[in-house]
Amino acid sequence: MGQRGEPRRVQAYDGELGAAVARAQEGDETAFAVAYRFVQPGLLGYLRGLVGDDAEDVAADAWLEIARDLRRFKGDGAGFRGWTATIARHRALDLLRRQKVRPRSTALEQDVLDLPGPHSTDGQALEALSTEAALTLVAELPRDQAEAVLLRVVVGLDGPSAARVLGKRPGAVRTATYRGLKRLARQLGADGVTDDGPGTLGEST
Repeated sequence: MGQRGEPRRVQAYDGELGAAVARAQEGDETAFAVAYRFVQPGLLGYLRGLVGDDAEDVAADAWLEIARDLRRFKGDGAGFRGWTATIARHRALDLLRRQKVRPRSTALEQDVLDLPGPHSTDGQALEALSTEAALTLVAELPRDQAEAVLLRVVVGLDGPSAARVLGKRPGAVRTATYRGLKRLARQLGADGVTDDGPGTLGEST
C-alpha cells in the first residue's frame, strides 16, 4: 500500500498511464486502449458501488465522453484517473436522477469537520476489497463512505483528487474513508480495528 492508503500498483502505473494518455491525445488508438486497460477496472468497481448492475452501461457512456473530450484533458496519469472518475460519476448521477433513485444516505450532500484521521484501518481492509463480495459490502455503506472508499481504494485517487471528484473538502473525504473502511474491516473480520477515529459533524454513522 502506498502513501495515504493509495495502492502501490496504481501509483506504479501512473507514469505509464500518463505517457499513454499523451500519445492517445495525438491520435494513437493503441495508446488509448492502453489507458483504457489501466483505468477501466477501477472505474467499473467505482460505478458498481453507485449504480450496481448498470455499471457497465454507465462506464460505456463515460468512455464515449472521455474519448470525445480527450484532447482537452491536461494533466498526468493520476490526474487522468481523477478526470475519468469525475465524468463517470456525472453519468452515474444522471442515471440515478432519471431512475429517481434516492441516495443511500443524505450525508453525501453534507459536510464534516476538516479533521485528520488515522490510516491504520486502511491496511486492514484494503486487500479484501478486490473481491466481488467486498464490492457488494462497499455498496451497502452510507453513500458518502462508499464513494470515498471506492475513489481512494478502487480507483486509487489520493485525498485531494477524490475530494475534487466529490466536490468536498479533503478532510471530509478522509473521514468518510476512515469510517467506511472501519465498517468494512469489521464485516470482513479484520482484527485489531479500534473505534478511535476522527470525530465528525453532519455525517451518518
